[in-house]
Amino acid sequence: MIGKAMQDAMNEQINKELFSSYLYLSMAAYFEGRNLPGFANWMRIQSDEERGHAMKFYDFTLGCGGKVTLKAIDAPRTEWKSSLEVAEEVAAHEAKVTASIYSLYELAQKEKDYPAQVMLQWFITEQVEEEKNAAEIVATLKLIEERGTAVLMLDHRLAKRKGE
Repeated sequence: MIGKAMQDAMNEQINKELFSSYLYLSMAAYFEGRNLPGFANWMRIQSDEERGHAMKFYDFTLGCGGKVTLKAIDAPRTEWKSSLEVAEEVAAHEAKVTASIYSLYELAQKEKDYPAQVMLQWFITEQVEEEKNAAEIVATLKLIEERGTAVLMLDHRLAKRKGE
């Protein structure tokens, strides 16, 4: 049985993951509007993954006898100055998500919620990958400094990514 503090924290995380999905979908729309379908593909897949993460928290909470309480999702930003600015926001956002996961893990330890600790290990590992991928894209965009052909080459590479 999940405790109230853990249940409330899981519900907050569901909201954060759904906001992440919504934010990344907004970024996909931004890239579509700039005729960068590869970048849009990257962000659509990111959006789908974040919704999947929300559902892992949702299913876990229900599976532990908890109650899921969905909250309003804030409207995401819709405009950026450049592809680099989007990628930097993704990197910063993933760092915030990582901090949130760490806080959840700390709460699970405090509450002696062993099933939550086990489940959260998956997210801790996932966040290492998420932050690494975002940092690599930021670094690549900084190297090419949005110089036309190079951006299109990166866009082509991102277009080849497949969802799970």
